[in-house]
Amino acid sequence: MGCLVSTPKDSGGNRRIPGNIGEISVYVPGLRIPKPVDFSQSLGNHLSRNLVERLSALRTRIVVMAGQEAPTITRTRRKSATQHGGSTLADLLQALEDYLPVLLGLVKDGSPLQHKASFVWINQEDDAEETAISNAWYEVLSVLHLMAMLALSQANLLLLPRTSADGYQAKVSEENRRASVDIFLKAAGYLDCAVRYVLPQLSAELRRELPVDLAEGVLRALCLQALGQGADVQLGMAIESTKATLAVKRRLACEMVKYWQQAQDNLMNLPLTNGWAEKHRLYVKWKYNEAKAAAYYYHGLILDEGNTEKSHGMAVAALQAADEYLKESKKVSEAFNATTPLSRNPPPWGTMKFLWEKVPRDTSSKVRINRDLYTYERAMETAPTLPDFALALKPDNYQLPPMDNCWDENNINGGHLGPGQQLRSDGR
Repeated sequence: MGCLVSTPKDSGGNRRIPGNIGEISVYVPGLRIPKPVDFSQSLGNHLSRNLVERLSALRTRIVVMAGQEAPTITRTRRKSATQHGGSTLADLLQALEDYLPVLLGLVKDGSPLQHKASFVWINQEDDAEETAISNAWYEVLSVLHLMAMLALSQANLLLLPRTSADGYQAKVSEENRRASVDIFLKAAGYLDCAVRYVLPQLSAELRRELPVDLAEGVLRALCLQALGQGADVQLGMAIESTKATLAVKRRLACEMVKYWQQAQDNLMNLPLTNGWAEKHRLYVKWKYNEAKAAAYYYHGLILDEGNTEKSHGMAVAALQAADEYLKESKKVSEAFNATTPLSRNPPPWGTMKFLWEKVPRDTSSKVRINRDLYTYERAMETAPTLPDFALALKPDNYQLPPMDNCWDENNINGGHLGPGQQLRSDGR
């Protein structure tokens, strides 16, 4: 099963929460950081020296990079580069991808090696500051989670508006928007793999002991967040396209509603109480309200194309609902930014820039025109049901990589096992 140790939040100073994380387009609930593991002590009697040293070197690289970069990655950095020129986020992601195939040798075919080393990670959303579990599947799960958080961090950097060449207005380039959608799908793929394949490898008892950062509900919510934000970016591009119809925009907005509603449902009964976790809950609530504002706005415009009093009345109700959800999203956004670690919204762009400009004005106009049909007080009670569309965006089909070929028989048990022998689970 694996031995578990959780360290209370008031027992040490390993967890470093920044006071301010700057501008946020994509919320990342902190980066879980691995602590050093002595593989020579736990695996030295079972694996060759070369294999132990390779495992140690690959993981130590991650420990050092994550420890140095996590405090700065979680703050807004519009230019993120190492002294060697590459993206810090990409370098850390590559280090994790290099480590994973070698790590998977510890869990191959139910190997008893999976329980030999105790893996320790510093949490962000859980009340316990850190969690140690003697199970290599916990390590695999933690690696996939960190890979997804790094991808979301990359998307955040891409979607922070930059001042245009004319210096007049901050905006996000179409190239960055398209690249961010691919990254969102990649992040969702890591998380989907974690839920569908890695979590089932852990016993029900051990799954209950995982930190809330790795709870199934949180992993599913993060996956849905990635898909919802991908749809949001697509809607923003559709809004700026002369070829996209109202029906296309409404469909994208309604899909956003479903993604964010499902994300909120997955977080509903989880103990998200500390700073990062409470901020996570508020972020999903904020984006859910934004999505409903967009969906009701476009639904209202389409209903208003009808020729009956009923359709015009329903259009007014939908637009008033959009206006109310937009106002509510602003309140939740302010609560999100005021929750530690503090943050702020970037200059408005894309979907939200458009909605803030159009919804109040169009709603006011339609209400004046149709004043005799519906009163303001009845609007929310009679808002029409949004149409239900199948979700188009799906996570990338990410699969765990094949085990590294360094795991040959000559590297197991110091090279002393014969072809027909097996590892001893007692380690003697």
